[in-house]
Amino acid sequence: MKILMVLTSHNKLGDTGLPTGFWLEEFVAPYYVFKDKSFEIDLVSPKGGQPPLDPKSDEPDFQTAATERFRKDKQAQQALANTLCLDSVTEDDYDAIFYPGGHGPLWDLAEDKSSIALIESFFQKGKPLGLVCHAPGVLKNAKNAEKEPLVQGKRVTGFSNAEEEAVQLTKVVPFLLEDMLKKNGAVYNKGADWGSHVERDGNLITGQNPASSEAAALAVVDLLG
Repeated sequence: MKILMVLTSHNKLGDTGLPTGFWLEEFVAPYYVFKDKSFEIDLVSPKGGQPPLDPKSDEPDFQTAATERFRKDKQAQQALANTLCLDSVTEDDYDAIFYPGGHGPLWDLAEDKSSIALIESFFQKGKPLGLVCHAPGVLKNAKNAEKEPLVQGKRVTGFSNAEEEAVQLTKVVPFLLEDMLKKNGAVYNKGADWGSHVERDGNLITGQNPASSEAAALAVVDLLG
């Protein structure tokens, strides 16, 4: 099995002057789920090379067994430092696609034409499409075969308005994920704030927050059989 993992290249948190990027746990937890199943993994980002890490996700409070494993894994660090350019890959070469979150994707991947085309292609081919935390924001402009919002009528989850309010970024992000999904006709569901919660509707798998990263990746593995 071959998995494509798509990371953000965006490193600025709106006009705050603060850095952002991808969230470490949301990348490493799924990465090791796939790695431990002996799946082949390609990493891509819009600009290629080293994607920006949200420095907050590197703080002691947010460390897990997977992040500690990553710190000792030179091979994984090397792969992350050399992501391929997003526009250089095609859906034909992969069995599934997975998007880690962090706030970065709300700015670049939500609007990226190559990303949108990949999402639509994976979705229409019935291949697993996994997204966690803020990553469901990349579905904002994706359409289904009928040219309607891809999430219309689909059970989904993602970083909730309450969680965004808790981190005091509701006025900073370009859009609130929960509101966008509902506006696009999705059936949005959530669990407790910061608890693991995953929704699966056909080949679309979404996780609510960082704690949902591993469960979302395991749902992708389960779907692949």
